[in-house]
Amino acid sequence: MKFFPIILLLLNIFSRCLTMEEKISLDGKWFFKSDPTQSGISEGYFKTDYQRDNWEEIDLPKYWDDHSFLTNYDGWGWYAKNFFIDNASKDLIIYFEGIDDDASVWINGKEIGSHSGYNEAFFFELKDKIKNGQNTIVVQVIDYGGPGGIYKPVFIIEYKDIDKHIKSKYAELSAIESVTWVKEAIIYSVYLRSFSKEGTFKSLEKRIPELKELGVTVIWLLPIHPIGKIKRKGTLGSPYSVQDYYSVNPEFGTLEDFKSLVKTVHEHKLKIIIDLVANHTSWDSELIKNHPEWFTKNSDGKIVSPNSDWTDVADLDYSRRDLWEYMIEMMKWWIKEIDIDGFRCDVAELVPLEFWETARLELNKIKPVMMLSEGSLPEHHLKAFDITYSWNLYDKLEPLLKGKTSAKSLDQIFKNEALRFPKGSLRLRFNTNHDKNAWDKPAVQKFGIYGLKLSAILINTIPGIPLLYNGEEVANDKRLDLFEKVEIDWSRKSEMYELYKNLFILRKNHQALVNGAFEPIEQINSQSIYAFLRKSEKERILVILNFSNKEQKIELKLYENFQLLENLTDNEILKYETLDGISIKPYGYLLYNLK
Repeated sequence: MKFFPIILLLLNIFSRCLTMEEKISLDGKWFFKSDPTQSGISEGYFKTDYQRDNWEEIDLPKYWDDHSFLTNYDGWGWYAKNFFIDNASKDLIIYFEGIDDDASVWINGKEIGSHSGYNEAFFFELKDKIKNGQNTIVVQVIDYGGPGGIYKPVFIIEYKDIDKHIKSKYAELSAIESVTWVKEAIIYSVYLRSFSKEGTFKSLEKRIPELKELGVTVIWLLPIHPIGKIKRKGTLGSPYSVQDYYSVNPEFGTLEDFKSLVKTVHEHKLKIIIDLVANHTSWDSELIKNHPEWFTKNSDGKIVSPNSDWTDVADLDYSRRDLWEYMIEMMKWWIKEIDIDGFRCDVAELVPLEFWETARLELNKIKPVMMLSEGSLPEHHLKAFDITYSWNLYDKLEPLLKGKTSAKSLDQIFKNEALRFPKGSLRLRFNTNHDKNAWDKPAVQKFGIYGLKLSAILINTIPGIPLLYNGEEVANDKRLDLFEKVEIDWSRKSEMYELYKNLFILRKNHQALVNGAFEPIEQINSQSIYAFLRKSEKERILVILNFSNKEQKIELKLYENFQLLENLTDNEILKYETLDGISIKPYGYLLYNLK
């Protein structure tokens, strides 16, 4: 018996080393503290020696409203845990399967990185950030509505093993086959309240020729339906609190006005989609009046909101098949009778995938449509949706422009997509959208004008579907509140209009930028410079971007003739056999057509 403690110790060491060969799981017991006053950073919650005696002990991974004491919590929260490392000299990373919504991570009191969005796996390198023995991790989570928290596994692995953890079962499958106009789409998102002083369908209709001239191909309208009055947020209420799926908001005009808009859009050879809020309705909706049995109820039999923050809406219960029938018939009505061309589906991940797949089959019987998921699940691409949100790229933009991460880190984003998503998946690329503008800050404030230009070029030249939110073509600097009326100042002087117009011309004139293969180019200055090729059978487009505020030398050899693309830079046309030694301006960009 006297050898028992020694045997236990040896088993413990063996077990720990065995785990290290694969992964060290950080699931299990953590400590948690809510931060309703948002004072955690100033009070030093992230510090290693911070006293956490009054923090709650919880089990992870879980959404925080799965914890009994957090059912009504939403906002800022902090997690902390100690973990043990045997060999800190290994090339290790910490891997998060998913956090909702934004997160910042500290190891031993030093911030190692931050992440925005939800349902996207991400990781940070631990080299030189951990030590042999005990280490402390602290994670700050900022939630913007919904379940929130660390809701998927967290573990430490060697960098060389990352691919096998990222790869999903969907990567070997093929995405739904989208029609050509969807694959070539340039989407323009319109928030009618802010788009014009009148805020109407008619005012938008007048500007369709202008949007056609700009080069967009698909108009996406934020919800156009009547807005609920009960438990309304703000003065005008959220457009995502839908009162009647078959009507339009009188604030915007009549159904006949909307039909006229659709007709004008189609006359200009454009497409139009509308926002579909299928997960919930307003508290005074037609469905609550006529079908209260279609809503989620608590143990007392009372209808509930989807979560503690979305108090202005009531949650729909998709276990009811008759609800499916109603929603699908409604979607078919908008396609068949009103002639819209598809839907952007709000919080699509909160609605069963089988519903979306069933709906898509029915819509396809009418005409080819665009289905855009506000989600980032790989499986959405198999049968239901053409496009999913690329939060993973958006999250990288600010760290790139602030020098907190290397330009080469973009390679990992595209590699991860190839490992997780079905072949041919279309990702929505954006440098802002209505949520980020309203809840974070306008893109020009977040990135600066030079960063805004650089991010616009990036999202329009990498694989995917580019999105332009209304006002970005004049570098809108206002938060377009979703509950009030805030007008875009269209008189602002900005280079962005011409830049976007030229980018859209390039996409139309060079198919390689739309559906060509993507090939990152090795670049010595990879901390600041990102270079890649878009290739088709007939052309090769080289894109070079400088994410730093300093002039950089290009050190990249291409033994071919090349010519600078017109309208995007003011550099002279070059005809050399190498780009070595050529300088690129701070936040500069070069696009070459290789001959």
